[in-house]
Amino acid sequence: MGTSRAAETVGTGQPAGPGRVLAALALAQFICSFAGSNMNVMINDISRDLGTTVQGVQVAITIFLLVMAALMIPGGKLTDRYGRRRCFLAGLLVYAVGALLSAAAPGLGVLILGNSILEGVGTALLIPPVYILTTLLYPDVTSRARAFGVVMALGGIGAAAGPLIGGLITTFVSWRAAFVFQALVIVVIVLLGRRIEDPLPPDPGRSFDTKGAVLSAVGLVLVVMGILAADNNVWLMVALLVSGALVLWWFLRSARAAEASGGEPLLSPRLFRNRTSNLGLVTQNLQWLLLMGTSFTVAAYLQVVRGYDAIQTGVVFTAATLGLLATSLSAERLARRHPQRTLVMAGFAVCVAGVIVLIVLAGSSATAWAFVPGLLFIGLGLGVMLTPSVNVVQSSFPEAQQGEISGLSRSVSNLGSSFGTAIAGTILVAGLDRGAYAAAMTALAVAGLGGLAAAARLPRQTDTDTDTG
Repeated sequence: MGTSRAAETVGTGQPAGPGRVLAALALAQFICSFAGSNMNVMINDISRDLGTTVQGVQVAITIFLLVMAALMIPGGKLTDRYGRRRCFLAGLLVYAVGALLSAAAPGLGVLILGNSILEGVGTALLIPPVYILTTLLYPDVTSRARAFGVVMALGGIGAAAGPLIGGLITTFVSWRAAFVFQALVIVVIVLLGRRIEDPLPPDPGRSFDTKGAVLSAVGLVLVVMGILAADNNVWLMVALLVSGALVLWWFLRSARAAEASGGEPLLSPRLFRNRTSNLGLVTQNLQWLLLMGTSFTVAAYLQVVRGYDAIQTGVVFTAATLGLLATSLSAERLARRHPQRTLVMAGFAVCVAGVIVLIVLAGSSATAWAFVPGLLFIGLGLGVMLTPSVNVVQSSFPEAQQGEISGLSRSVSNLGSSFGTAIAGTILVAGLDRGAYAAAMTALAVAGLGGLAAAARLPRQTDTDTDTG
């Protein structure tokens, strides 16, 4: 896999090799992204089996994404104290328990505990090590672009192909078997990655900002809950959003005070002084908002309004999967030929075009083929920009800050996923049969234009571009 330290940083016994290590990291990203989207095609089956509603399933999906976003920053920080490998394996174990509990869930409450809470916690523990290890094990930008291309391709495929894989399993076995599938993939990841060691040793004596962890988590929860409350009570929505903003302000103020007094906050405010990284984080957030918002909107519309079953819905999403796979796996070649800024801008432009096509064709045709061109464009656009956005952010900081920036980066991305599902779900629940599909997709197009504007402000030549030249 190019120049890397992966083969040198394995545990005792035979070296795992860079391919084996990268396979474990990429599969971990795949299964976590899969978990965030595969339930979209199970909406009818789960609600019917558990005696709940579409809104109930939406809440379960959103809580899963929210738990990931809220705990990703603390999860990234814990890797410094307990080590990347230990957090990675602990996250896999918690995730597997949650998957098995979800498979046996007798009601929505247990499903939320297993899928939304335990799988969310497991993901928050295991995903930061994926990005830290990829950054540290592949030190030169060329090999890192290739490695991130594989990781992001598997992550994007997990999100885009989740509906198809989930639909196949749901149709031919049961929606419960989809969670057993997740547990089996976890077993494979453990076997592939059991000998991974840290390029940097853990520091057990390193402090952990518990107050900051609580404040950041509470603030993020309040913000997303505010979005979810939009279709029920406007004043509650405003109260939750304002409360969340105040708690997050308190969190940042506390972090500044801790750093000024010589302490180590959960998240150093200095991370936000890097303009390139800040813009990269914005693009990451909006990319995942687009991906998860589109996945939830189209899946819910096809099942609830058009009456498609799980497998039919999943097949429609194959177009997005193929598009994303084609461009993600070309990440190294694209990075050699084009600046990161150009790739991210092109990605958002193609995605917005895809959303517009989805709105126009879905409104003028009753066939499933009407959704294919738009989803293909969205998949191509996302595949073009997912890797450069991550590379820009991760490469903006030295090894000592990889734990913090990885946690922040993944939190921002998963917060985007939460926003996408929450915003689209809120609009859809307000009236699926009264033009809500077009309204939800229009909101996603506006978000895509915001991402394009942020990408246009990235430096024309970043350090990563210089290194790959």
